[in-house]
Amino acid sequence: MQIWHDNMPYGKIAERKGHQGWMKQEGSYFLFPGGGTMFPDGAEQYIEKLTKYVPLKSGLLRTGLDMGCGVASFGGFLLKENITALSFAPRDSHKSQIQFALERGIPAFLLMLGTRRLPFPAQSFDFVHCSRCLIPFTAYNGSYLIEVDRLLRPGGYLIISGPPVQWKKQEKEWGELQAMAESLCYKLITVDGNTAIWKKPNQASCLPNQNEFGLDLCSTDDDPDEAWYFKLKKCISKVSLSKEIAVGSIDKWPNRLSKPSARASFMDNGVNLFEADTQKWVKRVSYYKRSLGVKLGTALIRNVMDMNAFFGGLAAAVASDPVWVMNVVPAKKPLTLGVIYDRGLIGVYHDWCEPFSTYPRTYDLIHADGINSLISDPKSGKTRCDLFDVILEMDRILRPEGTAVIRDSPDVINKAVQVAQSIRWTTQVHDSEPESGSAEKILIATKTFWKLPLTSG
Repeated sequence: MQIWHDNMPYGKIAERKGHQGWMKQEGSYFLFPGGGTMFPDGAEQYIEKLTKYVPLKSGLLRTGLDMGCGVASFGGFLLKENITALSFAPRDSHKSQIQFALERGIPAFLLMLGTRRLPFPAQSFDFVHCSRCLIPFTAYNGSYLIEVDRLLRPGGYLIISGPPVQWKKQEKEWGELQAMAESLCYKLITVDGNTAIWKKPNQASCLPNQNEFGLDLCSTDDDPDEAWYFKLKKCISKVSLSKEIAVGSIDKWPNRLSKPSARASFMDNGVNLFEADTQKWVKRVSYYKRSLGVKLGTALIRNVMDMNAFFGGLAAAVASDPVWVMNVVPAKKPLTLGVIYDRGLIGVYHDWCEPFSTYPRTYDLIHADGINSLISDPKSGKTRCDLFDVILEMDRILRPEGTAVIRDSPDVINKAVQVAQSIRWTTQVHDSEPESGSAEKILIATKTFWKLPLTSG
């Protein structure tokens, strides 16, 4: 794995991390041998050790959350096992390591576990991984471990390497972590050196039970899927469908991609909507590639953002292409993101009237289906923010010479063209697929290289 040095001119981080085996500079490139603080012999050897206890090569596990991921070598080396790990870390003193991860083509996200829930639905990840992420899981009445429990699919695995697992001077924290995991009825699979692995029970939470942390179930008005500006709770969320979507019950990859999960089944007309959406996007993606020249399926496009993903139909349609898709479900839309994770895809909640949490110039293609709906209130229909601001945010995220595909009514597309040309994108407007009728137009825009002219004086 390598990236151009000129894209990431951070020599000091390479120097600092070089002795740990994370990365090194060689000529015009940064190289990533795959090492890390907790796996100095390389990520592949570390993953091989984990496979003794966690079925990483069985097809049972598809999505993971890698907390405090550094340059995301763990997630990068899992890709060949058909596992997509969504890696996250904050902007930190190490010169923004997530930018390195995205430049390498690894799914990554800027995020911090602080006072709010992470922007993911309940029971979404097949495993959660922390390699020296330094998150104090049992602090604040265990709020952070409770959040991990909300996100982890029943039957999923929690993997923690590094402090406080058998760490000198952290015996108290290690004891508390074991006790709290036990109070959640997690089964301790192994403690191998400084790596501990637990398995979450397949059934719904075993609470209430006797525990020193005073843990209890949340009230009935708590929706565990609510995660946009939602404060962390100190109680365990009640969840349904645990058995149906547990690891081992849900289909293996890739079968789970095309089958509506129990979550879709319990939505109003969910199965029919799921199947119609899947078929629709197979046809649309084929039209993009065949008639519109969108370079999906080529080495030119590695990562895609779908700004209005619904059930993840576009991502499913390109699953055999060498890409990964960040499926974004608008926070004010129906909360369908759980279905996307059940399919073995990844994504986040977001409100497009706010900036997206990533570094500039990091996505090769951005897709916006019904872009006007992203700025309109679903109840009143009133505009909440300006189309110009949303497209400007797309410009910030899009890599130079990257592609934006925008679908909407002819009137909205005309406005989008004016905005796109004002920020010097090249534009082409196309008719939609014949089966979509004439109600939509498709804007294919390319971000160009340009800079403001120098001024004298």
